[in-house]
Amino acid sequence: MAEFPQDIFTEPEPDPRTLANLGPLAGLAGIWVGEAGHDVNPKADGPERQAFIEHAEFQPIDAQTNGPQLYYGLRYHVRIVKPDDVETFHDQVGYWLWEPATGTVIQTLSIPRGQTAMATGQVAPDAKTFKLEAVRGAETNGILSNPFLEYAFKTLRYVIEVTFHDDGRWSYQQETLLEVRGQAEPFRHIDRNTLRKIGEPTPNPTARAAMAEAATAGAEAVPSKPASSAAGGEAVAA
Repeated sequence: MAEFPQDIFTEPEPDPRTLANLGPLAGLAGIWVGEAGHDVNPKADGPERQAFIEHAEFQPIDAQTNGPQLYYGLRYHVRIVKPDDVETFHDQVGYWLWEPATGTVIQTLSIPRGQTAMATGQVAPDAKTFKLEAVRGAETNGILSNPFLEYAFKTLRYVIEVTFHDDGRWSYQQETLLEVRGQAEPFRHIDRNTLRKIGEPTPNPTARAAMAEAATAGAEAVPSKPASSAAGGEAVAA
């Protein structure tokens, strides 16, 4: 177990500007689209390969504390459709979190088929690529599924690798290892895509409040402009 301080109650004073404190997650902030997604999933007669289009939004949240522990993070929503289709093929929500003190990145995810997971990894603050993992049965990361998924498509392991590109895009490849009922070997369910930015993130609430306070203070510090005067010293009427 990691070493923790004796004082588990005293909270630090976070920087209100989440976007300036995301470490390796900074490149995720914003609104994105990926039009070249590739999915390999299990079917009764063998693996099925499908293309998909992905819409993703990552917005900064106010810093979060667990006593002395401090996280900066992004709340995200991913919606995936098949080409030329409006029906949601995959929907996912959760958080990406960065703990500067330990160099830890966490991804939490939930999907509306009754499954949730938490993947973790150690990441350098300036990393251009990193990998997170969730393993079934682990105590500090893991996977939980509804009874039918446990019976038919048991998830043993989830790994996601993220790569940031010099042109501002980013890519991911994720592998979910499934124990499919009736199949002798685990199935490697793979998804990958590259996303381009179509919108900027909205600063988190405490950052917006700090910017508004600074703008008000700056306005009050500017001296008022004296009225213009005409010849003879009389003020010019507005």
